[in-house]
Amino acid sequence: MAPRKKTTADASAAPSEEIKKTPKISKTKKEKKEIQTSPRTESRSETIQPELNIALVGHVDHGKTTLTERLSGKWTDTHSEELKRGITIRLGYADFSIYFCEHCHYYTTKKKCPKCNAEAVFQRKISLVDAPGHESLMATMLSGAAIVDGALLLVAANEKCPQPQTKEHLMALHISGIKNVMVVQNKIDLVSYEEALANYQEIRQFLSSTEYKDAPIIPISARANANIDILLKAIQEHVLTPPRDLEKDPLMLVARSFDINKPGARPEKLVGGVLGGTLKQGKFKVGDAIEICPGYLVEEKNKKVAKSLKSTIVQIFSGSQPVDEILPGGSMAIRTTLDPSVVKSDSLTGSIVGLPGKIPAVHYQVNLETFLLERVVGTKEETEVKPLAKGEILMLNCNSAATVGVVVDPSKKNTLCALKKPICANAGDRITISRRVGDRFRLIGYGILK
Repeated sequence: MAPRKKTTADASAAPSEEIKKTPKISKTKKEKKEIQTSPRTESRSETIQPELNIALVGHVDHGKTTLTERLSGKWTDTHSEELKRGITIRLGYADFSIYFCEHCHYYTTKKKCPKCNAEAVFQRKISLVDAPGHESLMATMLSGAAIVDGALLLVAANEKCPQPQTKEHLMALHISGIKNVMVVQNKIDLVSYEEALANYQEIRQFLSSTEYKDAPIIPISARANANIDILLKAIQEHVLTPPRDLEKDPLMLVARSFDINKPGARPEKLVGGVLGGTLKQGKFKVGDAIEICPGYLVEEKNKKVAKSLKSTIVQIFSGSQPVDEILPGGSMAIRTTLDPSVVKSDSLTGSIVGLPGKIPAVHYQVNLETFLLERVVGTKEETEVKPLAKGEILMLNCNSAATVGVVVDPSKKNTLCALKKPICANAGDRITISRRVGDRFRLIGYGILK
């Protein structure tokens, strides 16, 4: 019998051996000092609330949802249509904690070390945002990019790199201003050792012309649980928790909105609507009066006008745990006194929640300084990006909101767009721009709100 062909699935027996094949990323003295002195590497008690958001992005079926389940134990494809089609349609959220075994020098998501069964030391709690990879769901992915501090770009080792959505998602991260990006080379159990190395070179070549050319590339198998400890170590070292400003007025970006009442519930048992998302700055506590903008639209004098919603925070959840107050970082949800019919079916997605009278301005049109890409990303031909044209319909994403804009004045330094649905934003906010190319909208650049 011929000897068995060596595969990278063997890496599960010695995960550190596979990672040694990837070149080490050199760090400056300042970066080394940040890693050594970061409080997340010190021993501390476990917390309920995550301290940062990390997005999982990449081409469809490259293993984002499987990796989420491997890290958190939660399967984020919970909607019937997602289960039927095998893709993520809406943003999925799941929290996980990183622990470190001081005896084995081993990173794990378990409280006890899988190797020696000793108590592991808690490091950080992180919230994962599982963003869709399907090409028709780019708006949802961009909404996810607005609420994260870092990202894991998944690339399947058994497919040629880059795939169309791999390129488009990386460009979306760049345009959204996300600096902390790591590449996860998944499905190494499905290829030979030589094929995995060839795919690694393809990934490195793909990154070489981007600002992420020095990003770590971590080979894993989410399905076979290979090299997950190496991935956790890399997250600890490369994705630092950003400083949070708790003194600013609180602003929450709404990514989901729910009616959690069961059909047929008695009136006295009904509870108010729930808003899910992340806190960008400041802090909220139970009992705070809040304002939600843009809110709902009414027609006045033949014009659509946004009316803000006023409510009170009844309960705050971090993960599935109730807390008295919430700080920036991680996904969260608030239960309000709003009528459940107002929030159902993600109807308030894209809204901003803040203290009454301290919400960013509502814009019915936006004045942008635009920065367009040279070529359309995500298409096979990658055609040249033509200048914006008067009357052109664009898809615009700002914070967690998605809206349609019609170009009124296409001047590059002062592009004016009328919005079909108003948004809340501050001057200086970044708005991503997509135009229809073929049968869908493609990312072509971004604008800075004036």
